[in-house]
Amino acid sequence: MRIVAIINQKGGVGKTTTTANLCHAIAELGSKVTAIDLDPQGHLAVSLGITAQDIGGIDEAMLKKKEVHQQLISVRDNLQLITSGSKLKDIEQLTGNNSPRGVLLKNALHGNLTDQDFVFIDCPPSSGLLVANALIAADEILIPMASDFLALQGLSHLMGTIKRFEKALQRKYKTLLVMSRYSPNRRISSQVLNVLLTHFPEQILATVVRETALLAECPSFGKTILEYSPKSRSARDFRSLAHDFLESKVMYGNK
Repeated sequence: MRIVAIINQKGGVGKTTTTANLCHAIAELGSKVTAIDLDPQGHLAVSLGITAQDIGGIDEAMLKKKEVHQQLISVRDNLQLITSGSKLKDIEQLTGNNSPRGVLLKNALHGNLTDQDFVFIDCPPSSGLLVANALIAADEILIPMASDFLALQGLSHLMGTIKRFEKALQRKYKTLLVMSRYSPNRRISSQVLNVLLTHFPEQILATVVRETALLAECPSFGKTILEYSPKSRSARDFRSLAHDFLESKVMYGNK
């Protein structure tokens, strides 16, 4: 089982859109996938058609009130979801107790979901305790990137955070980036991509996800782009991205 934290401390980069659609695309290919909504806003659940606010989620598993398997919701073939839960926002405010605060998620997942191929964690756009829990629990990191220079500044900060965790945990993450909001008609998009290729060679997944109105629309219907507009270029992008992720297919050199 591979545990992947989908993370970017900057908001508006397409993180939840990437999580919902990539998870569905990988599940379509036959892998067993669990998506965890670790963002108190709960947008991943909404994007997958789950809107009830009283459903217990990963919050109760982290607080040891329920087991992880009790919180699973089947949302698509081969794809199950664990919602955030109403108490997740309170975890950020926890003070020291019997268990170190940073390993709540790792402990909740320990020995669970062993039948799954992938667990994807949709992280909040912050650098707080929830993100720390995701990084400690994960083996891999996927960073969605918007094509603007503010996103580059945020990435520099995030990479510093990742390096600090690698040093503290004495291990190396497999870290990949995805251009999740790419506008091919804007010069800034290619400029940002070239900067990324210079600084992060062989770490950017080969497919860029082009920004479209359809991707913005489908969450309001509780559908992924594969359902909302299965023949669209956005659906093609995510199906291609799923293959890239499974095969570790990355860009080489400047584009």
